[in-house]
Amino acid sequence: MIPMPRLFGAAVLQAESRVRAADFVVEEIPSFEASGDGEHLLLTIRKRNRTTAEVVTALQRWADVGHAAIGYAGLKDRHGITTQRFTVQLPGREAPAFDLLRDEQLEILDHARHRRKLPKGASFGNAFALRLRNVEGDRAAIEQRLAQIREQGIANAFGEQRFGRGDNIAMALSMFAGNKIPRGMRSILLSSARAAIFNAQLARRIAMHRVFSITAGDVLMLAGSRSIFGPVTGDAELTQRLQDHDVTLTAPLWGRGELRTDGEIREMELAVVEEDAQLRTLAKGLRRAGLEQERRAVTVMPSALQWNWPDEHTLELQFCLPPGSYATALLHELGEMTDRSTQR
Repeated sequence: MIPMPRLFGAAVLQAESRVRAADFVVEEIPSFEASGDGEHLLLTIRKRNRTTAEVVTALQRWADVGHAAIGYAGLKDRHGITTQRFTVQLPGREAPAFDLLRDEQLEILDHARHRRKLPKGASFGNAFALRLRNVEGDRAAIEQRLAQIREQGIANAFGEQRFGRGDNIAMALSMFAGNKIPRGMRSILLSSARAAIFNAQLARRIAMHRVFSITAGDVLMLAGSRSIFGPVTGDAELTQRLQDHDVTLTAPLWGRGELRTDGEIREMELAVVEEDAQLRTLAKGLRRAGLEQERRAVTVMPSALQWNWPDEHTLELQFCLPPGSYATALLHELGEMTDRSTQR
């Protein structure tokens, strides 16, 4: 994988993350209320050290339904305490006893009837409460970096979760070579391949200082939406909107079709793929798989970012991110993290 540069310079700290489950707490921010009636049961579940997929399997067994009967807005990490919503389709049926579902790692916080299956992306994002331990670094420099993040945002990189701890890209290359892959892995591997190319594009933009200024040929996205426009010229009005975080620059989510960018930006995006043999193979595989060219914002603004120091070597962070953005990207902007969950 191509190393991701930092937007604001060198690392300002070293720390340990996820030493304990309670050091990484995530709460999904709902985008709607339950309708109160319908054939779906909407559950709010708090899980500890379980993947979303493991909860889906538990719900299938509990309700005696197939995978298609379960809905959820997005995937959550295994390592930590995470709260998210699920729907279970139970037409004309009462829910089984909840005690058959609960255990030490799974708690049901709320339940209500709802008319529709919960679709992917149906949330306003996630609220994070993180604790970093054994922090080493100058506190003034750390707080300055946090202030920069609060004012200017972070690189919207895909986190390591998207890559399966490093295995997914190798599997994607194998899949594109015509080899068999485990059942149900195709969409995951396609997403990982796209993420690898996007992160490489983002790294090139950071290295070339093309994140906070508009170049003729750029394509922009309206903040808080997926609405894109361009290619544009770097006029004063758009530059001000970029500084005001009303719009953001974008980079490609690779697929078939033409890049929307123009001029030197288009040349840069093509070069990122052409100069790397692995990325060329991934790009070719994505085109053959039928995915279309799309765009993703290159930066994202954390909201409600706060921090405090319970002691000299412990830093607590609270912030919210929109769907599809990663808390690990914010931690990367701070410095070098040792994720203790990988050692358990």
